[in-house]
Amino acid sequence: MSAAAVDTRTNLAGIELRNPVLTASGTFGYGTEFKAFMDLRRIGGFVAKSLTLEPRFGNPPPRIAEVRAGMLNAISLENVGVEAFITEKLPEIPEGVPVIASLFGTEIPAYADVAKRLTGVPKVAGLEVNASCPHVKAGGIEFGQNPLVLAELVRTVRAATDAPLLVKLSPNVTSIAEMAKVCEAEGADGISLINAVQAMDVDVRTRRPLLKNILGGFSGPAILPLALRMVYQAAQAVKLPVCGIGGITDAEDAIKFLLCGATAIQVGTANYTNPMAAAEIADGIEAYAREHGYATTAELTGALETA
Repeated sequence: MSAAAVDTRTNLAGIELRNPVLTASGTFGYGTEFKAFMDLRRIGGFVAKSLTLEPRFGNPPPRIAEVRAGMLNAISLENVGVEAFITEKLPEIPEGVPVIASLFGTEIPAYADVAKRLTGVPKVAGLEVNASCPHVKAGGIEFGQNPLVLAELVRTVRAATDAPLLVKLSPNVTSIAEMAKVCEAEGADGISLINAVQAMDVDVRTRRPLLKNILGGFSGPAILPLALRMVYQAAQAVKLPVCGIGGITDAEDAIKFLLCGATAIQVGTANYTNPMAAAEIADGIEAYAREHGYATTAELTGALETA
């Protein structure tokens, strides 16, 4: 007799997902790039590349580098702009695949303008405010480091849209719990964390930084323990659902985030080395739940035993 089926359905901040696995913004393009590798319906959905009002060019190369236990990048949110995303990219996404659009601006009103344009657009299931990009010259990280500025940002975007609203937080802060509470107080529906850690590396042969921008975002397996700590602290501090991100390469990594309080997770850097990673992780979470007697994967959220 076959084992009972596990219910993998997940509600993240009002966004209905097939399972708790998303892909992280900036690591999965606009979804269309991965259609050749897997059926996008195998995962819960994806967070698209961050969008600005107008097309944006990124930093000059070199702007990506492999480093020990991870990756540095300073792409600087290059994107096609919100209108091209709506008219050219979204039509290529299969029906039934929830798309979370990521918002960015160098000034707070620009975030709200992008949010307004995306509200009500078919296939856009929710919005994620990128308040934490670690490698842009203006905007991004400073919005997520100052609680007063973060409050204004969330408040302004919240007033501009009735779509489910996630806020992506920076690890480059003193207290992640404080930042999570700010988002909750200003009306966010959920929080995503963590974004990449601001970092740099050097080529000793040339005596130059690996990145033209000097500083970049550090992601990959090395940041997983840091991300777990912050997800746990944020989940303890607020009632909002948490989407866990940081160094996830396999199902075991993802399950750790769920146990620490995450409702869903996002796969990032692993997409570069294995374009099937997210689908394999979704299968692995379901298999773990079945093996350990859980009727739903949702029961894994917050199931960490600390006593």
